[in-house]
Amino acid sequence: MPLVETKIEGFVGTICLDYFEKRNAFSAALVEDVIKALDAFVDGRVRAVVLRARPGVKIWSAGHDVDELPEGRRDPLGWYDPLRRLVRTIENHPAPVIAMIEGGVWGGACEAAMACDIIVAAPNATFALTPAKLGVPYNVSGMLTFLNAAPLRLIKEMAFTARPISAERAVSAGLINHVAPSDELESFIYAIAADIVGNAPLSIAVMKEELRILAGAHPMSPQGWERVQGLRRIVYDSADYVEGVKAFKEKRKPVYRGE
Repeated sequence: MPLVETKIEGFVGTICLDYFEKRNAFSAALVEDVIKALDAFVDGRVRAVVLRARPGVKIWSAGHDVDELPEGRRDPLGWYDPLRRLVRTIENHPAPVIAMIEGGVWGGACEAAMACDIIVAAPNATFALTPAKLGVPYNVSGMLTFLNAAPLRLIKEMAFTARPISAERAVSAGLINHVAPSDELESFIYAIAADIVGNAPLSIAVMKEELRILAGAHPMSPQGWERVQGLRRIVYDSADYVEGVKAFKEKRKPVYRGE
């Protein structure tokens, strides 16, 4: 069974996450369905995409599917990891992708949402960066997605504490574009999509690509890259990483020892 529901109305394509059993966690299967839908939208000449969950959900997405994380001795967020593929596909899609957010957005789902071009949330939306709760060493491209979305101090607070922030605080910090009342959320977002559709799609596609390239234009020396990768390897080779993943699967609080 597909884990997403899709539709095209006019030039607007909608992808609705529908993986209730896993709270829309971005498993390999769910990511594959989203990517297929985005690819189909390119073929269908869609000019704006809405990425959403079912109306009224309490959790938009629980983030990376922890059951699919390696339990040690391997990079949990390598180049071909499903979450990494999803973020790249959203960023490289020629049409603007609008995230419609209701409920909680956790961990890797925050990055997927922030990879979207426009984010509109209901008042009940919350955003939490949770890798530190799991002992996961986030990768450089993922941290850049966060850094391009909000001020450095906010990202540090979110990453270090793993506490969720409200939609109200997220919009005031520039992390998201708008907060709209729940009963007006759909009409608000599809009005934005209609404005996009009314403009020149080739112009928009080029500007989106220009902005993507400029946002990623952060030079890093080979030495700096190797240092970061070496530090990340220490984490995913550690006992703490094994403990974090194991504790999550066993539904208990992890005990971290810094080793």
